[in-house]
Amino acid sequence: MSTNGSDKDNNINIKRLPMIALRGVSAFPSMILNFDIERPMSVAALNAAMNGDRRIFLLAQRDINVEEPDESDLYVIGTVANIRQILRMPGGSVRVLVEGLYRASLMDIVEREPYFEVEVFIMQDAKQAPGTGSDHAEALMRQTRALVQKLVELMPNQTPELMIAVANLDDPGHVADYIAQNLHIKHEKKQEILNEVWPLKRLERMNSILLNEIEIMEVELQLRQKTQERMMRSQRENILREQLKTIQYELGIEEDADAYSETDEYREKILALGLAKETEEKLLKEVSRLSKQGYGSSEAAVIRTYLDTCLSLPWKTKTEERADVAETKKILDADHYGLAKVKERILEFVAVRQIAPELKGTIICLVGPPGTGKTSIGMSIAKALNRKIARISLGGVHDEAEIRGHRKTYVGAMPGRIMSAIAQAGTNNPVLLLDEVDKLGSDYRGDPSAALLEALDAEQNHSFRDHYLEVPFDLSDVLFITTANSTSTIPRPLLDRMEVIELSSYTDEEKLHIAKDHLFPKQRKKHGLKSRQLKISDTAIREIIAGYTKESGVRVLERELAAICRKAAMKLVSEDKKSISVKPSMLEEYLGVRKYKPDEKRTRDEVGLARGLAWTSSGGVTLDVEVNVVEGGGKLELTGNLGSVMQESARAGLSYIRSRAEILGIDPNFYKNKDIHIHFPEGAVPKDGPSAGITMTLAVISALTGAPVRSDIAMTGEITLRGRILAIGGLKEKTMAALRAGVKTVIIPAENESDLDEIDPDVRNALQFVTAEHIDSILSLALDLSKAKPFKAPEKERAPEKSELAPPKHEADAFGQADRPSAAH
Repeated sequence: MSTNGSDKDNNINIKRLPMIALRGVSAFPSMILNFDIERPMSVAALNAAMNGDRRIFLLAQRDINVEEPDESDLYVIGTVANIRQILRMPGGSVRVLVEGLYRASLMDIVEREPYFEVEVFIMQDAKQAPGTGSDHAEALMRQTRALVQKLVELMPNQTPELMIAVANLDDPGHVADYIAQNLHIKHEKKQEILNEVWPLKRLERMNSILLNEIEIMEVELQLRQKTQERMMRSQRENILREQLKTIQYELGIEEDADAYSETDEYREKILALGLAKETEEKLLKEVSRLSKQGYGSSEAAVIRTYLDTCLSLPWKTKTEERADVAETKKILDADHYGLAKVKERILEFVAVRQIAPELKGTIICLVGPPGTGKTSIGMSIAKALNRKIARISLGGVHDEAEIRGHRKTYVGAMPGRIMSAIAQAGTNNPVLLLDEVDKLGSDYRGDPSAALLEALDAEQNHSFRDHYLEVPFDLSDVLFITTANSTSTIPRPLLDRMEVIELSSYTDEEKLHIAKDHLFPKQRKKHGLKSRQLKISDTAIREIIAGYTKESGVRVLERELAAICRKAAMKLVSEDKKSISVKPSMLEEYLGVRKYKPDEKRTRDEVGLARGLAWTSSGGVTLDVEVNVVEGGGKLELTGNLGSVMQESARAGLSYIRSRAEILGIDPNFYKNKDIHIHFPEGAVPKDGPSAGITMTLAVISALTGAPVRSDIAMTGEITLRGRILAIGGLKEKTMAALRAGVKTVIIPAENESDLDEIDPDVRNALQFVTAEHIDSILSLALDLSKAKPFKAPEKERAPEKSELAPPKHEADAFGQADRPSAAH
């Protein structure tokens, strides 16, 4: 192996030399370069060159991470260099100083151990390339000098020697090599310059690299300048803050470093919301006021709380609505059993939303007895529409400021419940559920129902103003759903703004299905029981409904089912049972003795005892009226905890009887010589309302005539002085109570005949309904007139020849068959 650079095949351009593979470094002809070598093979190549003519071939690696490169890991063109000096360092590494001589191309790797020995082809001298000294070359040189000057100005770590050296060089190829050697660029780009043998093309390529580097440096300079500006601004603010601290310290004012940037933060947040001009100006004005306040002042705290509250509202946040009738029907059917009319109306609402999404201003009022699912229906509507829901309980609210908020000048002021619910929902189109709207009160602090008038008016609520906010907020996209047990206590202007949907009491059959499909599975899961561990028969559920609950809804029923689940869980744990099946005979063990006995089914007709029908907040009930007539001085006694309306109905009925005494066969002076006592059992329960009018009247007629009232009849209706029967409410609940009591026939006002369509089909088929406009038309139906004892005046009072006269025709109309009532089924 020769290391003296001897010729081969008499070709002077081919030489055999030791080679060092450079990592991240490139060597150029006519340039001085120093670098460190650590790899044993590179040190061996250096030693071989020193033992020869000190010539060595320097070739760059493509990947600097390769420890033992192969031919494919090396570039082709490198530089033959002369070793001028070596310095051996501690640890085995060597620092070497070389001078580049000329370019050379790798032809073949002759030896790989203990170092690379290669054959290289010496490339032509670049100075002999054509184009040198031409106008094109001069233009390139000038451009290069200008680019280098600009680059030196932009690069803070670049010394001016580069610019001076380029200005004194005339050879284009040498200039390109010099710049590449001394410029901090990637070795791949340096290799591109090394690969180019033509000087002008080399310089053109170098100019492209310089232009790219200048562009990068300009971007870096801009970033650096921005960073410096921010730092300077920050330093300036810090200096000012420190000065302000000193001033405040001298004045005895407490300070907070964050106080001086919060106004800018508030302004940015307000401007980012894109609010209406009026609202934005108002909030920015408050920010300006805040900037003039001392940070620790009470006024600043009020303004800060106000701004935080305003910024927390969802001014522009909207939930994407899903108006899908099929999906809504599926959700409602899954969450609720029955309620066909209610579901139909809700589906109509969703269908309109599906066709006209821009429709605004619908306010729904769900009215019905407690426990019938009003609140849960509202939640199902929100779920079906994919809207957020917020609930506001209005029961017992007496202060108008609870709805519209307090002025922020008051201590502890806050927004009203509506705006608080909007903020809680986090969207400006939620479903707001206003619970118990019929329980609103009023006192010296204002009327909350009047404050709701604007919020629930589709023509006004697009600019609802809360007293605390003092700026308009658009409520037109909010879906308001109110709930109430009765519309009687809702102010008429407020009721006029709402569409009422009535939820009636559940029938026993509906309660059975609700318990089976919803309540019992829910409670069983809640108590950690599986379906195989606890079962309950339908008959047991029916017995719970009849004997342990007395309600329109299903709340008490759910509590009784929860009690069964608790008892069953106890038995499963303590008695080591695998499963329990609850039957009617086991209910006393689980729920105790039966709480409610079935309504008494009278088997015989009685004098002075009539059965009426009444509506209560927990559903319909039967209401017996007892009347006693005794000798006395014409006193009317009313007992049973009766309200003023019911007492007036009793007096109206008594006045009617006095006007018809002769026709009814009653002593015309009964109001003078008889005491009448009207009593309603269960005196602890308050009773009021006009619908017991005909019941009381018939019971008094029965007591005065001795004609018993039929035991299988119940009745409801308001009576006038002239005996007309007026319409009543709550017919559906009342008829359910009649069915439970074993009644066969129900007398209702003729004006309520249209309401029969709303009654449950099972109830309608089980009862016979008789409609009447006047009480005269039902006397023969409700009373057993064959047992009546017509009044006979004393002999001295009877007019001559009158006793043998036939009764007048109107009396026949009252007691005979001429005026029979109509029947509706």
